[in-house]
Amino acid sequence: MDRLSVSYAKGIIRWRWLVLLVTILATLGVASGGRFLSFTSDYRVFFGDDNPQLNAFESLQDIYTKTDNILFVLKPNNGKVFTTQWLEVVQDLTEESWQIPYSIRVDSITNFQHTEAVEDDLTVADLVEETGGLSQAGLDRIEQIALSEPALAKRIISEDSTTTGVQITLQLPPDDAVALDQAVKYAENMAANIEAANPELEVAITGLAPLSNAFPAASMADMSTLTPLMFLVIIIFLVTFLRSFTGTLGTLLVTIFSTMVAMGAAGFAGIKMTPPSAMAPTIILTIAIADCVHILVTMFHEMRHGTAKRDAIIESLRVNMQPVFLTSLTTVIGFLSLNFSEAPPFHDLGNIAAIGVIAAWLISIAFLPAFIAVMPVRVKPVATGKSSVMERLGEFVIGHRTKLLLGMGLIVVGTSSFISKIELDDRFIEYFDTTVPFRVDSDFTRDNLTGVYQVEFSINAEESGGVSSPVYLAHLEDFANWLRTKPEVVHVNSITDILKRLNKSMHGDDERWYKLPEERDLAAQYLLLYEMSLPYGLDLNSQINIDKSASRMTVTLDNVSSNDMREIALESTQWLRDNAPGYMEADGSGASVMFAHLADRNIKSMLSGTALAFVLISLSLVFALRSVKLGLISLIPNMVPAIMAFGVWGLFVGQVGLAVSVIAATSLGLIVDATVHFLSKYNRARKERGETSADAVRYGFKTVGSALWITTAVLVAGFAILSLSTFSVNADMGLLTAITIALALFIDFLLLPPLLMLFDGEKATAASTAPAAPAE
Repeated sequence: MDRLSVSYAKGIIRWRWLVLLVTILATLGVASGGRFLSFTSDYRVFFGDDNPQLNAFESLQDIYTKTDNILFVLKPNNGKVFTTQWLEVVQDLTEESWQIPYSIRVDSITNFQHTEAVEDDLTVADLVEETGGLSQAGLDRIEQIALSEPALAKRIISEDSTTTGVQITLQLPPDDAVALDQAVKYAENMAANIEAANPELEVAITGLAPLSNAFPAASMADMSTLTPLMFLVIIIFLVTFLRSFTGTLGTLLVTIFSTMVAMGAAGFAGIKMTPPSAMAPTIILTIAIADCVHILVTMFHEMRHGTAKRDAIIESLRVNMQPVFLTSLTTVIGFLSLNFSEAPPFHDLGNIAAIGVIAAWLISIAFLPAFIAVMPVRVKPVATGKSSVMERLGEFVIGHRTKLLLGMGLIVVGTSSFISKIELDDRFIEYFDTTVPFRVDSDFTRDNLTGVYQVEFSINAEESGGVSSPVYLAHLEDFANWLRTKPEVVHVNSITDILKRLNKSMHGDDERWYKLPEERDLAAQYLLLYEMSLPYGLDLNSQINIDKSASRMTVTLDNVSSNDMREIALESTQWLRDNAPGYMEADGSGASVMFAHLADRNIKSMLSGTALAFVLISLSLVFALRSVKLGLISLIPNMVPAIMAFGVWGLFVGQVGLAVSVIAATSLGLIVDATVHFLSKYNRARKERGETSADAVRYGFKTVGSALWITTAVLVAGFAILSLSTFSVNADMGLLTAITIALALFIDFLLLPPLLMLFDGEKATAASTAPAAPAE
């Protein structure tokens, strides 16, 4: 292997200009695929085609009106909504909302179809027809009706009458990000104009359409801020640690080229960017440095000890070729394991990052040495007789090996015990931090008007027209009433409320008749009469299917955890199973339910991916080190950091969501890097130099300690920058990975060496006749 590495290094130096040209041309060629990159604005992209919750939701939307919506929330600063001034604003907004692109329905308190008896006729009309001539008595009557109407209270009008909503239902073309953006931007402009004309009115916008539009906005925001920030951090670290203009410039070019290749390949592959995959450039910029640092630190060390630049490059590639390849391989395995994820955006992140890591390896062992060979490099000779910080650390570890072994064992066990404090919780509104307008408006909606999480049920009747059956309606009413007893439920929307109101109106608005019709034909006639009286766009298609064999029930929830969301959906299904006919059994669906199940499903699916990655990485180490013993020893520093990191997270944070399911796999490929480099140098000292395990540990600290410290610092800084993302999945992933990588170095410096001296402590029988490997 060493002989092959030397021949390769000599070839790179000989053909350095050709290598530089080919690298640049190949990079530009692949990077040209970047023109095909685009951002997706569909939140459904987080769910695979075989996701059962997605399929249930799509089936529901195929039956009833689509649920893509925009909700305007209006709150006057000076009191109630029920004044002529504010009702006129609501009425104008209701009318103008029909102009929003792709709107098919608008619901508000002003156009609510109120029913009442006028002599022997049923009158169906807007609750607010004219605002100009309304008296206080008229306003009070409208308020009383709105607050007592189940379809409006806690959904369109708040209990204290201070906040109201105007809901627009959209029929968006499938997979059309432009259409969605048009609709949301139009609504945002409307909201801005209303606030400008009414300074004392606060207007917020939420709903599934703004949610979808928030995803590409978060992606672009992170790419435009975090990637440049990471680039700046890289420059600072390289200048500080390498202290070489040529080395810094060469490393920057490697990271830039690697990122260009990865993103260009993503464009050619037709990958659509999402918040998780948008983190790929920052991750690649971070990881691509590691190979360069190890190559450069070894080269500079040789030159400081008098070796010519050409020979220093050759020696650096000789001692680093295998560990650099191995660390790249393990990192690629870790990222590729994300293809086991339930969330396709993590497939994209893993694949893009893996391509970037491969590109970084190829460019760092080809372009970087060729670049260094043609550029001037200045180094200061090393002072003789002076031990480095890493050498002193090595002596400390060797001298206190037993204490460190016991102490580190206690720290590992103690830290890991806090994993039990972790709770799984995923709320899609809180994927965005409080600087994102969608999150701000959604929180405002929840605090002032209604919940933002919904569970949908499509409940079948026994036959066509069966929604009018008294038996069906009675069980439906019982189900709605049971749901209303749940403390987490804010509102329940059911056709039984419409039928009770119609029954009352058909009996002279006598409150005693506010109950379900007792005859099927009568209920069917009420629905037919009511539908014939409804204006265009306000029909019952959103609640009853075409042949009236099923109805839709929408349950609005408070700010519940994902565990509570899943529990409510399961309890509801069980209630129907226990208390209603078999044909009425239904599962809860909807965007909220989909996201509530996502983290749980992702963790289960990633268990196999993480296990496979662990096995492949372990086998790679055994094969590369040619030692089963060292391979088995390496399992401890490879597993322990992630376990400790989750313990730290459990102690200080406690809650984890979608990000937790991918941390173990991705961090595994990264934390192995330090272990690989240390074991590689340790193994060289044992086999080439015939040293004892203690001396081999000294050699490891002396030769690779500084490089490990530098690369770990860069990796921690890079992933810590991800924690600044406005998308919490990325932020949690970045922070938890940074903690894991930092703990990995802690373990590799303080636990791995004592383990090596304990289990690999016998002396070599004879020194190798091979020449001693120069220090890095």
